[in-house]
Amino acid sequence: MKYHLITMGCPKNKVDSDGMEMLLQQADLRATSNAARADVLIVNTCGFLEAAKEESIGVLQELAGMKRRGQMLIAAGCLAQRNGEEVLARVPGVDGLLGTRRWMDVMELVSGIRGNGGGKRRKLQRYSLLGDPDVSFETAVPRPPVAAGSAYLKISDGCNAPCAFCTIPSFKGKLKSRPLQAIVDEANALVAAGAKELVLVAQDSTDYGRDWGEPNSLPRLLAALDNRTSSNLRWIRLMYAYPGHVSDELVEVMASQPKIVHYLDMPLQHGDPRTLKRMRRPSRVEMVHEHIAKLRRAMPDIALRTTFIVGYPGETEEEFQGLLDFVKTIEFDKVGAFQFSPEPGTPSATLPDQVADEVKQERYGRLMEAQQPISLRKNQALVGRMLEILVEGEGEVEGSGAPLLLGRSYRDAPEVDGLVLVPGVSGAPIGSMMEVHINGAMEYDLVGEPLLAETFVSKRGTGTGD
Repeated sequence: MKYHLITMGCPKNKVDSDGMEMLLQQADLRATSNAARADVLIVNTCGFLEAAKEESIGVLQELAGMKRRGQMLIAAGCLAQRNGEEVLARVPGVDGLLGTRRWMDVMELVSGIRGNGGGKRRKLQRYSLLGDPDVSFETAVPRPPVAAGSAYLKISDGCNAPCAFCTIPSFKGKLKSRPLQAIVDEANALVAAGAKELVLVAQDSTDYGRDWGEPNSLPRLLAALDNRTSSNLRWIRLMYAYPGHVSDELVEVMASQPKIVHYLDMPLQHGDPRTLKRMRRPSRVEMVHEHIAKLRRAMPDIALRTTFIVGYPGETEEEFQGLLDFVKTIEFDKVGAFQFSPEPGTPSATLPDQVADEVKQERYGRLMEAQQPISLRKNQALVGRMLEILVEGEGEVEGSGAPLLLGRSYRDAPEVDGLVLVPGVSGAPIGSMMEVHINGAMEYDLVGEPLLAETFVSKRGTGTGD
């Protein structure tokens, strides 16, 4: 038998898909990139935002439309958990639902569907595995080889935060932290499989351990990962810190442990206290300034990333200007932004004074325009420095066709941040590490040349990067 698996949404879904793939392969199913040749079609869906939900529905409908007799189609993950009945109603070809915490039961679901005639019958409610399993998180998640040198490592699932705009607690449930030893075991397995970088992800990474009565357990976990993994692991990167949970102990561990990169992603969502209060987020902006100052004192070279929502209900021009002033004062290295999307079932969906779409778009543009010169200055300050990069792939210099090596430094998280471009170089193995001299900067990307000029230099020329 063969399977075809599509992953939608965030890195946390990617971790679950990796686990499903390993279990399918252990059951002698083989992966295929051709959906038409697969016996089992699986879509690990995203249901966080309405747009993501519709995208997942669209993929399921496309697969259902081409489904042949005997093929089975499984909707897994967030959308299956959050809107399972809607999925079945809108995509009649779906044969089973697999919830967010049931990915490890994928073969149970496959066997149940096969036992009732493959994908031919329609008693779909019999093949829904939702909610919590009997056993969860006690062992390392099985993962495939790490081809590109970087792997996501999920340390918890679910969330206890009361954010008024977020649907995650409704389908992910409350925080559930994974045992420290299971995380360390999985980290070592990923390093043995080729990982040079581990990216720690969760709904709220800094809440790790609170559910078992030990808040502020993240520093202990980070120290364990640093000390109990081999030297082949070069970078440990922390994502999704919650404002107010960045403790002195966390800052100390980040500053002192050699494998933990000086990078922190702390989604703040806004910079005006009035908007933050309506969001049910920490609204004492002075606290954020204190955290940022503390991080920068301990790690002057730290790269700080955050995310904002523009056009939240009731956001006045004065409040939006407060956000712009906040961004210009703090000067984050990386900023992502989203236009507010009213999600059914959340308190924010029914708030008065919803902001018009054209205003959201205009404010989004102004926010990113305000951030661009900050990002450029931050990157220009790196010109002349040596940075180690993790090689991610190759391309071509626009216009000349000369080779172009693509990599990331410690300042760049995979998929969401910029790149280090190395013109005139090819042949470096994906997943390898390379020292480069930074000789150019743009708003989001850096340009460099290898420390050892003869290493991997292509005979086709050097290019310019312009």
